[in-house]
Amino acid sequence: MAVSRSAQARAFWTMGEGLGALRDEALAPPADGEVEVETLFSGVSRGSEGLVFAGRVPQEEWQRMRAPFQAGDFPAPVKYGYCLAGRIASGSPGAGRLVFVLHPHQDRFVVPADAAIPVPEGVPAARAVLAANMETALNGLWDSAAGPGDRIVVVGAGAVGLLVGFLAAALPGAEVTMVDTDPARRDTAARLGLGFALPQEAPCDADVVFHASASAAGLTTAIGAAGREAAIVEMSWYGEGMIAVPLGGAFHAGRLRLIASQVGQVSPSRRPRWSHRRRLVKALELLRDPRLDALLGRPVPFAELPARFAAMLAGRDPCPLVVYPAGEGLI
Repeated sequence: MAVSRSAQARAFWTMGEGLGALRDEALAPPADGEVEVETLFSGVSRGSEGLVFAGRVPQEEWQRMRAPFQAGDFPAPVKYGYCLAGRIASGSPGAGRLVFVLHPHQDRFVVPADAAIPVPEGVPAARAVLAANMETALNGLWDSAAGPGDRIVVVGAGAVGLLVGFLAAALPGAEVTMVDTDPARRDTAARLGLGFALPQEAPCDADVVFHASASAAGLTTAIGAAGREAAIVEMSWYGEGMIAVPLGGAFHAGRLRLIASQVGQVSPSRRPRWSHRRRLVKALELLRDPRLDALLGRPVPFAELPARFAAMLAGRDPCPLVVYPAGEGLI
């Protein structure tokens, strides 16, 4: 009887503050109930992955911050990430099927079959990497209780902010304005059918405000944009950072509400009926609109990721994109 030998895989690891490397690891064949996935694309979450790469995850958050298939421990060395699309190479069911997996940057890997979520027809592999950010945006919209006709302001036009704006604009009669310090984001917002303003031009009587810039200045802008008794949904995560929050003046006089939104739990308004899987499946379905390709950066080859990761985090692309050898023909 032939003995099956482990194959090799390569994965991106944060080795220390600001230092990344590709490491080889053995890959055993899939057992019953498992599938092997060949990666086509992965996306970089500039918020949480930036904090991990900079070594800024607070020790008290090390357990809650773990990604589903993370290896290693914070602060480093750690294999971290959760925005990946690939094809099932072997295992059952679904060989050849395009799937999304909450997995770190790695060229091939084995996971339980139910962790490989089928990508629906009409969603190409590169766009599918936005599923995790879309899931965060959907949860935030639920947390906000925004409704038809609302004036909605989103401060911070990164991937999560733009996806929140995209979803909010589908509410009948809603007026959505993206606010960002980078004038170049005006074009991206326009491609999604959203209004745009620089901070000094931000509306000041919004029914709902989302803050997704992870900065004190952004939160100040968000508070200033909120109308009387409006809700401000805080979607940023600051890691070890501390920020000054202007809670005097308009915040109290206007009876504003500051709501924390975090994707680790389903929004309370949906939790009795929605599982994490149902929410992620819906997030993938919401990616059918080709306008969302505007969020994706120019693909960086996986082999170049260690040398270019810091620049990707510091760049302007809402969602930096990594392409693997198996995905190069799909660009």
